[in-house]
This record gives sequence, structure tokens and C-alpha cells, in this order.
Amino acid sequence: MKNSWVNQAIAIIEADYQRSADTHLIKLDIPSLAGIDIYLKDESTHPTGSLKHRLARSLFLYALCNGWINERTSVIESSSGSTAVSEAYFARLLGLPFIAVMPRSTAKKKVQQIEFYGGRCHFVDHSSEIYAESERLATELDGHYMDQFTYAERATDWRGNNNIANSIFEQMAKEPHPIPQWIVMSPGTGGTSATIGRYIRYQQLETQLCVVDPENSVFFDYFTQGDSKITSTKGSKIEGIGRPRAEPSFIPGVIDHMEKIDDTASIATMYWLEQLIGRKAGPSTGTNLYGVLMLASKMHAEGRKGSLVTLLCDSGERYLDTYYNNEWIDSNIGDLQAYQKSLENLSQTGQLL
Repeated sequence: MKNSWVNQAIAIIEADYQRSADTHLIKLDIPSLAGIDIYLKDESTHPTGSLKHRLARSLFLYALCNGWINERTSVIESSSGSTAVSEAYFARLLGLPFIAVMPRSTAKKKVQQIEFYGGRCHFVDHSSEIYAESERLATELDGHYMDQFTYAERATDWRGNNNIANSIFEQMAKEPHPIPQWIVMSPGTGGTSATIGRYIRYQQLETQLCVVDPENSVFFDYFTQGDSKITSTKGSKIEGIGRPRAEPSFIPGVIDHMEKIDDTASIATMYWLEQLIGRKAGPSTGTNLYGVLMLASKMHAEGRKGSLVTLLCDSGERYLDTYYNNEWIDSNIGDLQAYQKSLENLSQTGQLL
């Protein structure tokens, strides 16, 4: 049969999906925010440990159905780590070679996981170099450049089909405030925020989407200024989110509000969350949650009740050498005390300082 290998490949991915359960929705216990319920969609429990497992599955299915991948194709991806880990997993399922093009600063644990799944890591000095180098390798090897930054928003069915937005609203159905006031998300490719924002509009829901951007990322500037050509010479220090250019998968029109989050706020909140749930989360989760707490603090001051949902993107175990290393934090992020005091005040009064 003409498409026998492709048919088998799709069947393998679908069987893997059938074996996987949905991720949990964790409700945080914050007594100072009585009447305001905060939930984390725990994406760290996917087989490859992060939110990007969903994206990698969608990208492989998209490429297979478009005829871009066959049984001899080398797959190349530009990534800061988590997407590459997940794509290496799916490449191994299909018996395909996989190369991840990534900055040298990528967490060692992610590099080890990519190699564990049989992938190879190809390093560049700056995050802005990953695109051209991925294209060069794909041409040289007659392979396929997966290009998550372009195809993330296209590969996922945002109308339903158990996408992450559909899952969130189904899991919220029996909660005191089943329709969230806000869903908060940080952009890496922009694909997840596009999926959530489109789903909210398609389902005619009252929920608003807030996107939170780290320092040294241009998504916030694109949203506020409307300039899609804007770039930055620096890279985000919050691994996995933020980009030095406005990626094609970032769709500002589906976003209701954006906030810029200080890196020190992201890391302080990451530590604060560990004290709350007894588990380590990655730095992008800190960014997400600080955005939620900003909104919750405002709701509390105004006497409003309701629910807010964000994502626990990956486990902090990947970052023990960096974001959970005090010396590394001192050298790369800075003093966390101001935000630690603000979070302590929220725990006591429901208000950030």
C-alpha cells in the first residue's frame, strides 16, 4: 500500500495516546484568598514530563498526514529542551533519527533525556541561531525540520478533540466556579495560548485569557505595540518560554490581557509553590502562577469570587543544577527577597505588595 508506513506510524502514536491518562487538575489551598479558587493543570505527568508532550504528538501527526515524514526521514527540531525531549520520544516510537538544535545553556537533565530517547543534541551559542541551523541541518540531511514555532498553532485541533482547553473545562465542571474567570498561560511557541483562546471563543465562554511573558521576550511588546517584526538581542532566562522574536504561532488576537513578569518573581513563586504542594515545578510554572496571583490579588481587593486556572508545565527535577541552585540563581537571576516578601504577604492577607 502507498501509505502503509504512514498508516502504521499514525496507529503507533494513537495507541500510545490511548494508553495515556489525562493530567490532573490540582486545587491550591490558599486560605487568604477565600472564595477565589486557583487550579494547576499538572502537565508534568505526561510520559515525557511536560506540557510539550501534547505538542510533540500533534506535530508528528500533522507532519505524517501532510506527507512530510516517511520511514527514512531524519527529524530536526529547534527547541530550548522540553519539546525536543517529547519529540525524541515520538521519533523513537517510529524508529526515526532525531536531532535537537538548542542553546548550550539548556538544562543538562533535558539533554540527558533527549539522548535517553535516542536523540542527538546539536548546540548553538544563542537562542536566535536555532532556526537557521535547524533549516541547514534539514537540508543537509534531506530531513524534515518540524518547526514548532511555526506549526504549533496549526497542528492542534482547537475546537475540541481532547485538547488542553477542552480537558480543563471538563475537569472544572463540578467545581464551585466551573467557568474560570481567567486562564493564564506563558508563551513558548504561542501554540497553547492560541488553542486555549480559540477554544474559549468557539465555545462562547466568559473566561478571559491572560498571557504572561518573561523578561527578554518580545511577545508582550508585540501584543502591546502590534509590531510583528520586533526582536531582542537577549534570550529569556526562564527556560522554555519567551522568545527573541514574535513566533508565527503566537496569535495576539485571541488574548484578552498580557503581563510582563520579572524573572525574580517567577523564581520566587516557583519556590513558594513548592512549600504549598510539596513538589518542585519548573520556572515557567512560576511565571504562570505569579500572573494568576496578580489577578487573584486584584479580585480579592475588589471583593470578587471565582476561579483561575494555569499550567504546571514541567517538573523542577529537570532544573536542580540551575533554578534550584542558589549560586546559579545569584549569578543569573538575582535577589528574590522583594517578591518572597510579597508572596508571604499574599499568604497572610490575600494581597501582593
